[in-house]
Amino acid sequence: MARIAGINIPPNQHAEIGLTAIYGIGRPRAREILEAVGVEKTKKVKDLTDAELERIRDAISKLTVEGDLVVKFNCQLNALST
Repeated sequence: MARIAGINIPPNQHAEIGLTAIYGIGRPRAREILEAVGVEKTKKVKDLTDAELERIRDAISKLTVEGDLVVKFNCQLNALST
C-alpha cells in the first residue's frame, strides 16, 4: 500500500483518484502533480513503481496538505493566545 503525506492511498484506484484521499488535493491538482512527474493518471496506485511514488511524494512535499495544515493551525492558535 502506498503511503503519501501520512495517508494510505487506496491501491485499486487510478492514481488521479487515489491522490484525492489526501486533504488539500482534488482532481485538478492531482492531474497537475501527475503530469509534472510524468506518471499516467490512469495507472493504478498498486502498479506505481517506487521511483514514481518517490517523485509524487517530492512534488506533494512542496504543497501545503494534510499534516501541514495541522501544524499551521496550531501555530496560529499559539500566536492568538499570546
